[in-house]
Amino acid sequence: MSHIETAAQIDALIPDLAALSTVSKDRPIVVYCAVGYRSAKLAQQLNQAGMKCIYNLSGGIFQWANEGKLIFKDDQPTQVVHPYNAIWGKLLKSSYHAQEH
Repeated sequence: MSHIETAAQIDALIPDLAALSTVSKDRPIVVYCAVGYRSAKLAQQLNQAGMKCIYNLSGGIFQWANEGKLIFKDDQPTQVVHPYNAIWGKLLKSSYHAQEH
């Protein structure tokens, strides 16, 4: 639905760590998800795989949006984030909730 500018999507449940083989192990990487839970697990996996500068974005994209920072969809600024689910969506200001289709 939306993302932080220049972000690349990685499946947090089944990450393709081989896709990161061309990235320098010393390059800083910031991972994030809706609130930070899934990305914390991914950060742990990346660290165990030898990546040295892994950071988990505190509060995830929900906090990022709640603070009014830029979010994008298809390389264009947007004002909406997928609320993930009804419970986690309570952590996202309602004005940022994307409408379900």
